[in-house]
Amino acid sequence: MTIRITGMNSGLDTEAIISELASARSVKVQKIQKDQTKLSWKIDAWKELNTKIYSLYSDVISDMRFDYAYTKKTTKVSDSDAVTVVTGGDAMNGVQSLKIKELAKTAYLTGAKIDATSGEKTLANLGVGAPGEEIRFKIKVGGEEKELKFNTYQNLNDVVEGIKELGLNAKFDEKAGRLYISSKESGKENGFELSPIDGDEKSKNALKALGLYYDPDDPLMENGKVEGQATMIYGQDSIIELNGAEYTSSTNTFEINGLTLSVHKKTGDDEISLTTELDTSGIYDVIKNFFTKYNELINEMDKLYNAESASKYEPLTKEEKDALSETEVEEWEKKIKESLLRRDGTLSSVSSALKEVMLQTHIPGREGINDGKDIYLSAFGIETLGYFKAKDNEKNAYHINGDPDDSDVKNYEDKLKKAIATDTDTVVEFFKELANNLYTTLEDKMARSDYSSPYTVYNDRQMALELKEYDSKVATEQKKLNDYIDRWYAKFSQMEVALSKINSQQSSISSLFG
Repeated sequence: MTIRITGMNSGLDTEAIISELASARSVKVQKIQKDQTKLSWKIDAWKELNTKIYSLYSDVISDMRFDYAYTKKTTKVSDSDAVTVVTGGDAMNGVQSLKIKELAKTAYLTGAKIDATSGEKTLANLGVGAPGEEIRFKIKVGGEEKELKFNTYQNLNDVVEGIKELGLNAKFDEKAGRLYISSKESGKENGFELSPIDGDEKSKNALKALGLYYDPDDPLMENGKVEGQATMIYGQDSIIELNGAEYTSSTNTFEINGLTLSVHKKTGDDEISLTTELDTSGIYDVIKNFFTKYNELINEMDKLYNAESASKYEPLTKEEKDALSETEVEEWEKKIKESLLRRDGTLSSVSSALKEVMLQTHIPGREGINDGKDIYLSAFGIETLGYFKAKDNEKNAYHINGDPDDSDVKNYEDKLKKAIATDTDTVVEFFKELANNLYTTLEDKMARSDYSSPYTVYNDRQMALELKEYDSKVATEQKKLNDYIDRWYAKFSQMEVALSKINSQQSSISSLFG
């Protein structure tokens, strides 16, 4: 940074004078900087809007071009406490009968209470065996038999970790004084069995000392009720009977012919009825969701295009911001940002194209619908409210039941729901055509060009280049301004030198005359 000491001979406030002289030229630099800021804000506004346009294109319209978007079915069950059903689009309509014979279980061993308050106690201290002795157990996991080995100098935590390494859940609960072991998944094949080594009394006694011994031959599963024995629940598959055919699963979920059944309780020989049918409300929701998203987008586009002019507002300089409150700065900048796409030609082009598709899309009429005339949106009771009835920025929004305030439709029957229920194919055909037309239109608008990137409706590449060019414009004008200021400092410096010489000469002359 250059340090200048001026006005020592002239007494002039050189800094103030030069600052005033340069102020006119600095306005040009500020003008370029403000234009750059506005362009940056405009790019941000377009990015935000483009994201919403692309979302409508990819998340909503894209799927609506195909039959699967409208293949909605539902299944009613006579006992929702026993089973819940998720219905796929390929499920067959009709009534089916279900019996739930067994529920899937996860193999679970609850150890007997042992005299241990810490998992760090050695096995020898728990009476598992003599100090330093090796103890072995058998454990069968998923049908594969393995062997667990421990030294009595090890502790309960080591036992837990050893069991976990075999793919089971295990834990020692100090408060309960018990070991717990379970399979990670339900079902017979995912179960486990823990037993002593055949003929090894030490192994059996060690299991008893750890509270893990149970009698696998106990048909009544009374193990847990016998002091010192563990309770063992074996893994079990769920079993159902659907339309007389039996199905098994390691979980309580079955996927059968388009239905996903989640069973919750046994019904024995009692039958549950499952009634699968077309879900008209699901199709309605697909269409309603489209209009919700479309209306939100078109309303915003109209709002941006018809925004009030902010031609009297320019981005603030740092000095101007310092003179205002934070709220005043936000309000000032908000006015500018809201008007950035006002009367924008690209915005108008995209918006008009969408509106035209909505107005012109139709399919040939057929008997029983719309008196055989070509079918447009209005045939399903879907219309805009008209220019004078609609609220600001909602003039191009569509309402599924037409005008709810129109006295002629006080008892208005929902045409769309009726059409879905009585002629689903016509509804699907129309909205597939509408979606295809919208998709193609937006695809054309978002095509890559020399000025724009793929899936972008505005000239983002061109605007990015223009934004970058502003940097060189600012640098050029700033250099001109700095050179201008330097020239004035040079002139004032020369004046100061001249005055210094004059003052020096006057002092010399004065000294001659005493």
